[in-house]
Formats: sequence, structure tokens, C-alpha cells
Amino acid sequence: MKRIGKIILATTVLAGLIGGGIWYANQRAAQNPEQRYKLGTVEKGDVTQTVSANGTLNPVVLVSVGTQVSGTVKKLYVDFNDKVEKGQPLLELDDALLSAQVRQSEANLANAGAALELAQANEARMKTLFAQEYVSKQEYQQSLQSLKSATAQQALARAQLEKDRVNHGNTTIRSPVTGVVVDRVVDLGQTVAASFQTPVLIKIAQDLSDMRIDTSFAEADIGNLREGQKARFTVDAFPSRNFTGEVQQIRLNPTNQQNVVTYNVRVNVANPELVLLPGMTAYVNIAVQKREKVLLVPNAALRFKPADAADKKPENGQKTASTAAPGSPPAGAPGEKKGKKRDGQSGTVYVLEGDEIKPVSVQLGITDNRNTEVVGGELKEGDRIVLGENGSSGKPPSSVGMRMF
Repeated sequence: MKRIGKIILATTVLAGLIGGGIWYANQRAAQNPEQRYKLGTVEKGDVTQTVSANGTLNPVVLVSVGTQVSGTVKKLYVDFNDKVEKGQPLLELDDALLSAQVRQSEANLANAGAALELAQANEARMKTLFAQEYVSKQEYQQSLQSLKSATAQQALARAQLEKDRVNHGNTTIRSPVTGVVVDRVVDLGQTVAASFQTPVLIKIAQDLSDMRIDTSFAEADIGNLREGQKARFTVDAFPSRNFTGEVQQIRLNPTNQQNVVTYNVRVNVANPELVLLPGMTAYVNIAVQKREKVLLVPNAALRFKPADAADKKPENGQKTASTAAPGSPPAGAPGEKKGKKRDGQSGTVYVLEGDEIKPVSVQLGITDNRNTEVVGGELKEGDRIVLGENGSSGKPPSSVGMRMF
């Protein structure tokens, strides 16, 4: 029995030693930076900073065809998506009233012509009698005045006739440009009135192979935009396809909505395949700065902060976001305006040296929202930096100390 007891005791002690060894090995592994942290290597590469905005695709020339006369739509010659040529009839209004006015003006002109003939005959007769001294000079001058008045009345009647003929011709609405009908506002039998303003009947896009995007960029981004810059954009209809354009105009007229100032930027777009349609929403990105072969750090490294970061100080002695003066916002804080110039901002990354990680303060340049340019500091190409903590580590993930982007 004593022998069995000794065997049980030895087995228990051995199991405890094995368990303790395993626990100690796991603790050592958990403290190993290679196991605890997600690491990356500092490399050189290219980075491009862009500014973004949403806009609407519109035809370069969109003509709203109206009418100068009132009437009822009698005939329709075009419909949506129809191609039209310049001068082609689009619709006709009922011309009964205007036709009557033309006939009335023709009659008035004939009457004025007859009155003119009579005045001419009277003037000729009075001139002969005045030469023979059978009538006074006053009577002769009255005949001259009647002749001039009859001439003016004839001219007035002729002008009125021309006006009525033009109005009658306006009952046929013709296309002012060559293009495509994108909207038809009226229908057959509808009455249109042109009393105070010209009503819009049909909208024609002159050429859908060339379009434009009207966007609104924030005032923080407008300083980086220039005419002629290349723009890339996508539309919901083709989410996996990128289209290109060019900044044509930066309008100086600002728009202020709820204290947010924006500027309209017009982007020219070539649409040879006619796949882009008027009214589509475009998500525009314009490259404003580019750096080549510069030192880059992932933005995840700038956001990382270990739980014991309060006990660590940057190697070059500069303040980090967690040790900044009270009341001063950290660089890249969530409240920072999008598109603000980032040159000269500082940040902190944690570099693996041996079995420890050490904070290193760096000066930051531009970013593409994935990587950020390093313009100063002790960081070197090839350094291994911490991107985050592995989920298998024994410590909960720390809160974000600095959110640059």
C-alpha cells in the first residue's frame, strides 16, 4: 500500500511540474512580441493623395424648347430618346386663331393700300391745281399730309401682317439643335399658355458623347484643385468600372448650407460608348499630390497604441497624441476636417527592437488613406513596426490613442 501511495504522489508531482512548465511556456510565448503583435516592415513606395466628392452627370448642352404662342397641342412628331436634327418639327399647336389673325391683317393691308392709292391720286390732282393757282397752298399741303399718312398706315398694316405670320409660323415648334430628346413635358391635346413666361415643352441634349459632372467640393479641398487635373469616377450602374475626366472649371461662386461652404467644380467627361446617362450620380476622385519612392508607414501603425503606452516616451522626445498639451486636439483626430493639409503633422509608431517595442515619433506628409508618407523622424527603411495586437494574446485590445485618418 505504501508503494502505491508513493507512486500516486510521484505521478501528481510530475503532472504538476508538467502543467506548470506548459503554463510558464505559454506565458513566455504570450509576452513574445513576435506572437503578441501584428508586425509590418517599413518600406519605400509611391503615395497619391486624393480629394473626393459626389456629383451629377449632365449633358454639356441641354436645350429647353418652349413656345412663344399659346395654343393646344395638335400634333406630336417626337418622343423620348428620339434623335432630331436642327430645324426638324417637334410638335404643332392649333393655328385656327392665328390663321384668322393673318387673314385679318391681310385685309387691313389691302385697305391701307387702297387708301394710299386714293391719297396719291388726290395729291397729284392738287399739285396740278396748285400749279394753275386754282387751290391754295394750304390745301395742297393737306393733300401731301394725307399721302404721307396713308403711306405710314400701309407700312403699319404690312408690319402687323408680318408679325401675325411669324406668330402663325411659331405654332410649329422646331428643334433649335441636333441632338436627342431626353424629356417631353407636354402631351397631345394639352393646352400651353405663353402669357408670362415661356413654358418648357421638350428638352434636347445636344450631344451625349460629351458630358460633364457638376460636383461640390469642400472649401478645405478647393485649394488643391486646378483646371486640367485628371479625375477618376465611378457610377452605381457600373460599380466595377472606372471612368476618367478632366477638371474644366472651378466656379468662384460659393454655396453656403448650414455654415458648410462648397464650390462647384465642373469635370468634362468623354462618353463615346453612350453608357453614361444624364442624371447618374458620379463618385469623383481627383489626385492632388503624389510622392514617389518615399518612406511609407501603414495607417494602422499610426492608430496603434499599446495598453502600457503611458509608460513609454518617443525616442526623439516629441510629444505624442496621448501626451499633448491639454485642450489641443491630437493630430488626425476624428474632428479634423477632411482634406486638411497633413504636411508637418506628427505621429507615433512602435518599433520592435529585440524583445521590446519602443515608440518613435515621426513627421508625416500626405496619405492615400492606407499608407502615409514619413518626412522626418528616426524611422528607417526595414524597421519592423507594430500594426496591432493579435487576438490570441492574453490582453484585451487597447483603445485607439491616435486616429490619423
